[in-house]
Amino acid sequence: MKKILFLLLIIANSVVAQNAENLFSTANDLYKNDKLEEAIDLYKKIEDQGMVSSELYYNLGNAYYKLNKVGPSIYYYEKALKINPLNEDVQNNLVFAKRLALDNIEELPKTVFQKFNENWLQKLSYNQWAIVVIVFSFLGSLLFLLFYFSNSPSKKRFYFATSLISFILLIFSFFITYNQYTFYKKNKEAIVFAETTEVRNAPTFNSDEVFTLHEGTKVIVLDTIDNWNKIKLADGKIGWIIASEIKLLNE
Repeated sequence: MKKILFLLLIIANSVVAQNAENLFSTANDLYKNDKLEEAIDLYKKIEDQGMVSSELYYNLGNAYYKLNKVGPSIYYYEKALKINPLNEDVQNNLVFAKRLALDNIEELPKTVFQKFNENWLQKLSYNQWAIVVIVFSFLGSLLFLLFYFSNSPSKKRFYFATSLISFILLIFSFFITYNQYTFYKKNKEAIVFAETTEVRNAPTFNSDEVFTLHEGTKVIVLDTIDNWNKIKLADGKIGWIIASEIKLLNE
């Protein structure tokens, strides 16, 4: 009975994947023919099925960019980079999309570690770092077995040294994976979707306005109270914004 259920599950997943592939192809054709709204509807149907990818979000970002919708275009480019930070096409298009945003926010100076983390460690997502962990664990185990069964002293020294290096790299990559995962969960990034919105000093409508934000600006969500989110900007400014006017990237 379990085997039948497992087989049915495989067949169902295969059908869903094939359907998503067909929808993706159709959506791409619509996009090429400038039927952008229809293409977006099909891309989102694929997203609803859970068949997400960097390419899917990249195409969604492109479609919204052509429609001059700054917030959604930046949002989907950012989501594409969450899946594949090395996607150069997304990186380039995100630069162009950000030029359409009205807010020019200067980032606070970063420490050496923060720069190293952003410029190097975050080039891979935590899922990709997890793959690195698996590779080093497999490689270390294989080299240790070769060391154990080898009869030559020179080979034993070589396999022992390389297996030791692999296990050290395994520990470092595991540590990086854990840190990247923790960073991803703690830093709840969001994009402003409202054309213009006022940020206040408290989660009430009668509180004072501290600054104004526009569509496409990235913020960090620090806290949530009712339908308000406490946010922080790259320049360190903090305030409260209506939750419906931003969209979380980590959803």
